[in-house]
Amino acid sequence: MHNEAVSTVSPPLSLWNVRERNSEAESRLQRELGIGPLLAPMLVGRGYDEPAAATKFLHPSLDDLHPGSLLPDFDAAVGEILAAKERGDRIFVHGDYDVDGVTSAALFTRFLRTLKCDVVVHVPHRMREGYGIHQDAVQSARESGAKLFLTCDCGANAHDQVLAAHEAGMRVVVTDHHEVGETLPEAEAIVNPHRRDSVYPFPELAGVGVVFKVCEGITRALAHPVHAFHRAFLDLVALGTVADVMPLIDENRVFVRHGLPLILGSKKPGIQALLDVSECRFASMDELKAWHIGFRLGPRLNAAGRIDDAALALDLLMQADPAEAKDVAAKLDVLNEERRAEQNRILDEAIEIVEGQGLAESPILIVAGEGWHSGIIGIVAGKLAERYHRPTFVMHLDRERGTVKGSARSIPAFHLADALQAHRSMLLSGGGHAAAAGCAVTVEQFEGWRESMLQYAAEVLDADDLVPRWDIDAIVEPAEVTARTVDELARLEPFGSGNRTPMFAAHGLILTEIKTTKSPDHVMPIFRDARGRVIRTKGFGLGERFQDVAIGATVDVVFTPELEEYQGERYLKWNLKDFVVR
Repeated sequence: MHNEAVSTVSPPLSLWNVRERNSEAESRLQRELGIGPLLAPMLVGRGYDEPAAATKFLHPSLDDLHPGSLLPDFDAAVGEILAAKERGDRIFVHGDYDVDGVTSAALFTRFLRTLKCDVVVHVPHRMREGYGIHQDAVQSARESGAKLFLTCDCGANAHDQVLAAHEAGMRVVVTDHHEVGETLPEAEAIVNPHRRDSVYPFPELAGVGVVFKVCEGITRALAHPVHAFHRAFLDLVALGTVADVMPLIDENRVFVRHGLPLILGSKKPGIQALLDVSECRFASMDELKAWHIGFRLGPRLNAAGRIDDAALALDLLMQADPAEAKDVAAKLDVLNEERRAEQNRILDEAIEIVEGQGLAESPILIVAGEGWHSGIIGIVAGKLAERYHRPTFVMHLDRERGTVKGSARSIPAFHLADALQAHRSMLLSGGGHAAAAGCAVTVEQFEGWRESMLQYAAEVLDADDLVPRWDIDAIVEPAEVTARTVDELARLEPFGSGNRTPMFAAHGLILTEIKTTKSPDHVMPIFRDARGRVIRTKGFGLGERFQDVAIGATVDVVFTPELEEYQGERYLKWNLKDFVVR
């Protein structure tokens, strides 16, 4: 299997996009909300230029959640579940093997069991069952005696599986958030904000967010206290929403802002054990950030589904025994270390292919290798897409089965789901979102599909699409960036997809020193501004570039300000993202 390039595009180094300021709107927010001169442009730049909208963003409230009844088939889904409860029917809950799917399954199962429902829960094994609903799962549900087949984070395109469930005497309710096809499965209800007939005002819910809305609807239908339901399950919603990289705006912002402190205070032994093994213990309830889910809690939950069995992660979230929960969390931690080692191995091999075969200048990266773990190639695709700033497919070549199956991650200018749809006749399977997707082709079709994808990407993308874009919120004077202003900017949290950390540019800094670290890739440059103010920074991954910068050079930088704590003292440091020497 070879990976030579078909066409090339040579991009410039990087692009800085400085957001246009609206001084009138900024002044109005400062005046009416009593906020500082750096927070105001952040709000305006995010589209919250009116005081009422800005206030709502800064103070996300559970009262601002949209009515679940606006979701398609919402009432039908609630009715089917309540009818199963009244009849005493067994309910088979089918989730998915990632964090969103596991938290969705845990939420449905925990909630329904509090209602005394008879629930059997299943999450698929990535290697044995693959993505979505395997026919074996339908058979298992039938053998269990289930009468209601209830999906979460999957099922929107499971036509054959829904038909099989009906033939087995089960009714089917699908809850999902993935893109739908031209037709829907013939289920009793399909609750999905991405349905073409949906009028739901916020389609970017995670799968666990959809489950939350359905369970909230059941809570209201039974006249149970909604605030108690929120308090019991928003921890799971926050975990799944952040881990699935959903945009942290609108309802997702409400979920995560209110869910983060509930994670720290969770009464679920599994979540407490996960916090311990992830070293996420804090003195204050507001110290747990979305970052900790994305880089500490989430990867450990995901590790089970990636290289072993997602049932282990589900077991953790369902645990009632603290000692058992501790043991399961320890197993997940070991799996995460194994995942990390395997990830680094595959990444090194993939980079060797890209560099060795001159693929780095092509408009899309498609690399394949034998022995690449299918549960890890998605992470590697993300690493390569970030490194080379190109849409990237990392594929597992299985000669024994005659397939090449992989995962893809993309850049803003390239919509993966559309690209796969344009090549659907060449695929065994494929689908996903704009930024993340998966597909499979036969070994015989691989080269033809790859060449066609390269040509497609060359037509869709231009040179500017293939370079990192630093979207700069404001150009600042160094004196404007203080510990106090950074504290105020924290009001914009939680940061993540759709609500990124504020990014600034500063011009005309003089480089006075470059401190080295244990890794040559990372440096800690020190600058001074025109007034002689000392500015301490850190440049992760910028070590090689700074080798060519002379002390005394005048530099423009892009950065995010951070507060670091050491021995009880807080220090302001700029996290450099990019720089240009004048």
